[in-house]
Amino acid sequence: MSDYLFRMFGRSPVRPLQQHMERASACVAQLIPFFEAVIAQDHEQMKEVQEAIVTLENEADVLKRELRLQLPKGMFLPVDRRDLLEVITMQDYMANKTKDIAGLMLGRKMAVPKSLNKRLMKYVKRSVDASLQARKVINEFDELLETGFRGQEVRLVTKMIKGLNKIENDTDVLQVEIRTMLFEIEKDLPPIDVMFLYQIIQWIGDVADLAQRVGSRLQLMLAK
Repeated sequence: MSDYLFRMFGRSPVRPLQQHMERASACVAQLIPFFEAVIAQDHEQMKEVQEAIVTLENEADVLKRELRLQLPKGMFLPVDRRDLLEVITMQDYMANKTKDIAGLMLGRKMAVPKSLNKRLMKYVKRSVDASLQARKVINEFDELLETGFRGQEVRLVTKMIKGLNKIENDTDVLQVEIRTMLFEIEKDLPPIDVMFLYQIIQWIGDVADLAQRVGSRLQLMLAK
């Protein structure tokens, strides 16, 4: 039914939305090799990965603009246009925040205290997990439309969103642990380095939070 309606009133925004999420989550996934390079203090590799992040973020921007053009105010949609725009925005912020992290760390040639390395990589990977789980949720969007937001598909997506919330909660716990660890050693580090490390720790958590907000917005659609 939804495909028929889209043929009547305009192109479906679902596949472009999914493509945008694929690009945004691919951008976020680059945080893992980037932080591996940071820990190894391999500045050449840091630059290479940062350039890949910029490329992916730019590609996501192009998809975002195209998608927004497909959502004129008068277009018939089976879901609230504002909800779709909010999802696009959160996905876009995920890629933007990733670019900010890599740009700041590369630009300042930042290093991470060795005592934080293991916990920080776990934190980064869990944040990436959040973005990948959000992508799985968005990839179910077309099935939700086909079933009219009813039945087994709704239960499946609700379970996936609960999983996403659990991952984001894990990142919250890890963020507190890392900030505590940094606090214990910050007196031995240059103050300006400490300030930027706290900023990076916050931004990594922001990526997971933005992914979780994608799931929350879809959950609101399910409830309408």
